[in-house]
Amino acid sequence: MTKAFGKTLREAPADAEMISHQLLIRANYIRPLGAGLYTFMPLGYRVIRKIWDIMAEEMEAIDGQEMWMPNLHPAKVWQATGRWTEFGPALVKLRTESGREYALSPTHEEVVNDITLSDIESYRDLPRLVYHVSKKFRDEPRARGGLIRLREFIMKDAYSLDPSEDSMDEFYPSMYQAYLNIFQRCGVPTVPILADVGAMGGKSSHEFAVPHEQGEDTFIACTSCNYAANVDTAEFVREGQPPVDQAELKKMATPDCTTIAQVADFVGVPVSQTIKAIFYWNTPPGRLEKDGRFVFGLVRGDLEVNETKLVNALGGGELRPAIEDEIRAIGAVPGYASAVGLEVAPDINGGGIIVIADRSIENGGDFVIGANDEGYHYTGANYPRDFAISQMADIAQADTGHKCPNCGGRIEARRAIEVGHCFKLGTRYSEATGATYLDENNEPQLIYMGSYGIGLDRLMAVIVELHHDQDGIIWPDSVAPFDLHLMSLGKGEEVEEAADKLYVKLMGAGFTVYYDDRDASAGVKFKDADLIGIPLRVTVGARGLAQGAVEVKRRSSDERLMVPLDELVEYIPTTKEASY
Repeated sequence: MTKAFGKTLREAPADAEMISHQLLIRANYIRPLGAGLYTFMPLGYRVIRKIWDIMAEEMEAIDGQEMWMPNLHPAKVWQATGRWTEFGPALVKLRTESGREYALSPTHEEVVNDITLSDIESYRDLPRLVYHVSKKFRDEPRARGGLIRLREFIMKDAYSLDPSEDSMDEFYPSMYQAYLNIFQRCGVPTVPILADVGAMGGKSSHEFAVPHEQGEDTFIACTSCNYAANVDTAEFVREGQPPVDQAELKKMATPDCTTIAQVADFVGVPVSQTIKAIFYWNTPPGRLEKDGRFVFGLVRGDLEVNETKLVNALGGGELRPAIEDEIRAIGAVPGYASAVGLEVAPDINGGGIIVIADRSIENGGDFVIGANDEGYHYTGANYPRDFAISQMADIAQADTGHKCPNCGGRIEARRAIEVGHCFKLGTRYSEATGATYLDENNEPQLIYMGSYGIGLDRLMAVIVELHHDQDGIIWPDSVAPFDLHLMSLGKGEEVEEAADKLYVKLMGAGFTVYYDDRDASAGVKFKDADLIGIPLRVTVGARGLAQGAVEVKRRSSDERLMVPLDELVEYIPTTKEASY
C-alpha cells in the first residue's frame, strides 16, 4: 500500500447520495472527472476485471466468442438502420473538420449488422453468438448516483445471429439463464421482468431488476403470482362496468374546476367517473418537430397516462407536452377539454385530431368530461355515443392496487435498478439493411438478431449497494479486488520481516494479497481495511508472533481467530465463502 496510487478518504463528496457512490470514492475505487465520467483506480479496475471474467466464463459456456469492436462509428451505419435520428438525443454525434460524421457507440447492433452483410453468406454460417466488453457513450441529461447513471460506461454486450425466429426463440433461454448465473455469482439476486424494447426495437425484451428504494426504474409485481413487468409494459385489469342505461349528455357549469379532483368533488362523483384529457405534440420518427402532430390522450380519471405506452401506440417518435396555444388551436380549452365536438381523425394516420384513448373508458360510463368551454363540463358522457377516438390502446400506467392480468390478484409498484437487458430484435436490423443468408434451397432469408447487455460499472455499484455496513464495503469473494488484506501492526523488525515473508509465501501459494505495509496506526489500518472491504484480513502483530500465530478475520464477521503461521495457507481456503 506504500506504492498504491490514490488514497482513501475520511469524508464522501457532498453530492454523493447513494451509498455505493460514497464508499467507492472514499475507498479509492473510483474518481470523478465530470458528471457521469469516472476513472477506475487500480482497486476499482481489479473489481471490473473480476466481473468481466465471470461474464466471459458464462458467455463462453453458451458458445459465445469474444471480440472487440470500434467505439467510433461512421454515421452511414446508423443511417442505414434509421437510428441516426430514431435513437434520440442520447446519441453522441461528432463532425470532424474534414466534414466526416460519426457516432460514439451507445451500443453495437449496427457494427455487428455491418459485419453480417459481408461475412454471413449461407445457413452454414448460422447460428452465431459474439460478445465484447467495451466503453459506451450516451448523452444522459441527468447523470446521477455515481456509477448508476453514466455518460461513459462499460458494457458487456452480446449479439446472437439466427436463421429463423424459432431458432432465436430456442436460444433465448440459454442467454436468459446465463444472465441469472452472472448476477448470482456476483452476489446480486435479480427479478427478471418483461420490458419495453425502446430505441432498440424488436420483438420483446426482459429486464433484470434489483429492487432498491433509490432506483430510477419502476416495475410492477403481483403479490400472488410471479407476474412482473416494467411499468412501461405492465398490463392490468381495468375494473368497472358501463351503465345499463346511459344518462343524457348535459352541460354543467363548473367554475374554477380545472383539475380532475376539483371537478369530481364539485359534481359529486368519484374520480373514476371522470375522463382525463392530456395533450401532447408527437414528432414521428425521421421528421422534424415542426412536421409533428397534436395528440389527445384520454384516460379514466383515476388513472395516469404512461407516455412510453402512448409513444408505442403512435408508432414511435418523440413526445412532449403540448403548449396552451397548440391546445387552443384545435378548438380545445385547457382545463376544460375533451374530444366532444372535435373533428377527430378516423385513425392515427388520418386527417383531423388524433385521439388515443385508454381501454379504461370502456369500463365505466356517464362520465364527467370537459365541454371545451371555459368553466363548463359535460355530465353523462359515454363512448362511443358522445365522442369519437382515433384508436383504443393500453396507455394507462399500472400501479399499486390494480388487478393482476395473470391471476387476478393485486399488483404493487416497486422501485428498482436495472442491471441487465435481453432483447429479441428479430429482423429489425437485417430488414433495414438487407442482411440476408442463403438457405438450403439457395433462397435469401433475413437474419434474426438478439442483443444482450450488462453494464459492468453499474453492476459494481449495485454489488456495493447490497454488500456494505456502516464501516464500508463487504465484497463477495467472487468479485473482490484481492483475496486477502494483509497488515502488520506494531514497530520492530521482527513484525515487519514476518509480514514481508508471509506476503511472499501467500503470493507464492496463489493468493492475491493487498499488503498494508504503511507506517500508520492500528486504528487507521483497521478503518481502511473495513472501508476497502476485502473478504479476509490477516493481521501480523508482536503478540500473535510470540505464539507463532496471526489473526484471521472475515470482513463479514466479528469473529477473530488465531491461526498458526505454518497452517495459514492450508486454513485460508476453508474460510472462503461459496460462490453466490
